[in-house]
Amino acid sequence: MLQDEKQRLNTLVQFETEKRNQGYQQIAGVDEAGRGPLAGPVVAAACIIPEGLFFEGINDSKQLTDAQRRKLFDQIVKAEGVKFGVAIVTAFVIDTINILQATIKAMLDAVAQIEPDYLLVDGLQLPHPNLPSLKIIKGDARSQSIAAASVLAKVTRDNLMLDYHKQWPDYGFESHKGYGTKRHIQALTALGPCEIHRMSFEPIKSMNTKSTLNLTQLVY
Repeated sequence: MLQDEKQRLNTLVQFETEKRNQGYQQIAGVDEAGRGPLAGPVVAAACIIPEGLFFEGINDSKQLTDAQRRKLFDQIVKAEGVKFGVAIVTAFVIDTINILQATIKAMLDAVAQIEPDYLLVDGLQLPHPNLPSLKIIKGDARSQSIAAASVLAKVTRDNLMLDYHKQWPDYGFESHKGYGTKRHIQALTALGPCEIHRMSFEPIKSMNTKSTLNLTQLVY
């Protein structure tokens, strides 16, 4: 490992180190994937990484390629001493309780699968009934444990969207993963929403009729 990468990784555990110095031992990073898409679930992950363990190249999952995320995903889930939980909240629940509450639910469900004593949370004040937590803006680029949670959540959600693509191939889920791209909006206009679309999200919420747009006109 190059010296610059070692220094970067040491910087990425500054929050974990600070909390360990305060007496906490099981410090979990918490993050989500999928708050913004028009389709599919929101997925959250919580991850505890033992002191002294580093994952070379880890970063905010959005800054990594798909291949890099998948490599790190395998390393994280197989690493000795790592504890993690992943939780999925469906589009139906998102429509029922709203995306913020669904995100909180997913995070709390992920945390419940492991036994942390402190939470480092990306960009959200998580209202856990028993555990202290710290909201960290852009935490997935500033904390190794949050970055790991980001990777776990993103890869899990991407895999789900690839599975959904097999069921509903005309929407293009394999490429945009449910986000509101031009191709996705055109498919929605032509076909209307399917079972995994978020009916409370615009423009779906305002769609009353299906267009007769020919699927051959969709942008690929």
